[in-house]
Amino acid sequence: MSRLLFWAAAGLISYTYALFPALVLARARLRPRVHRSAPITPTVSVVIAAHEEEAVIGDKVENLLGLDYPAEKLQLLIASDGSTDGTVAAARARGDERVEVLDLPRTGKAGALNSAVERATGEILVFSDANSMFAPDALRRLVAPFADPSVGGVAGDQRYLPEGDDAGVAKGERGYWDFDRAIKQAESAAGNVISATGAIYAVRRSLFGPVPDGVTDDFATSTAVIAQGRRLVFAPDAVAFEAVGASAEIEYGRKVRVMTRGLNGVVLRRRLLDPRRHGFYAVQLLSHKVLRRLMAVPLLVLVASSMRLARRGPLYGLAATAQGLVYGLGATGLLLGRHAVSRHRLLALPAYFCLVNLASLQAAANVVRRRPVDRWQPRREGS
Repeated sequence: MSRLLFWAAAGLISYTYALFPALVLARARLRPRVHRSAPITPTVSVVIAAHEEEAVIGDKVENLLGLDYPAEKLQLLIASDGSTDGTVAAARARGDERVEVLDLPRTGKAGALNSAVERATGEILVFSDANSMFAPDALRRLVAPFADPSVGGVAGDQRYLPEGDDAGVAKGERGYWDFDRAIKQAESAAGNVISATGAIYAVRRSLFGPVPDGVTDDFATSTAVIAQGRRLVFAPDAVAFEAVGASAEIEYGRKVRVMTRGLNGVVLRRRLLDPRRHGFYAVQLLSHKVLRRLMAVPLLVLVASSMRLARRGPLYGLAATAQGLVYGLGATGLLLGRHAVSRHRLLALPAYFCLVNLASLQAAANVVRRRPVDRWQPRREGS
């Protein structure tokens, strides 16, 4: 039985982390689906939900108003979700008629976004986070693929600001996003990216449906496009910058929240898991948003089974030793926090790997116990 568990776990882990990315990259080369892009300038409504974002919302408004995009075609909607600090005042400080600030009671991010979209007048809805700053040409790059009528949504590229004295896990996350960016490009080249990231993405106004509570809003909104038969593509030149989590503790809490809501989002969009209707996209969704987020389970099985089998053959002994080394390095990286040594790749990547999989266990438990995560509380450096 231990051998069966070992090989089953090893097979599932190998598929998720190696074979699936290889399939995506090969498919992009063998079955490309080109979409049209053009320098169009449709009317755009940028929607941001903000809670206790006094420290960054003013800069965000300035950033958006300074973009290279026709002023008469730009609307900014800032929905304050029950903020008790100076978020509303800071958002209104510019006094620009293109900026509309909704001072709402605390309802949760979904409710805030839905209220803002009701006031939107643009053909294209652009969503972003309060702490994500757009490159000057990001909006033009983001809307260009909408020149193709088959495109219903566009995911932009989230990039992290240059590292300073961040925790070592921050460097691990940057490494992950570099890999994820390559996968997104391949997915888009052959059909659809799985979903968008909340830092920067856009959908046609006609394809937006109210965001339900308890799910990741960017996942629910962007996958609604695919559910309605349109393409969700990746625009790697539409860039938004933000800082990575200031500490492992902050990043862990964010991962638990995102993964809990993300898994709930897959439950919401479970029809997209049917390959008869959605083809390879169903495989992508299962592999990336379900299997990868539940990898902690086969990883634990592999540890337990390889330890039991370690004396029964050199292969099992090597597997047990290798896992002990990876988890030992990861634990060391997490314990060192912001120490300069923790930012070495040898510690940073295992630390991030361990943090993500620990967070995924708690997220899975939240989903099983139906423990909702409907509210969010931003935690920036120094908070």
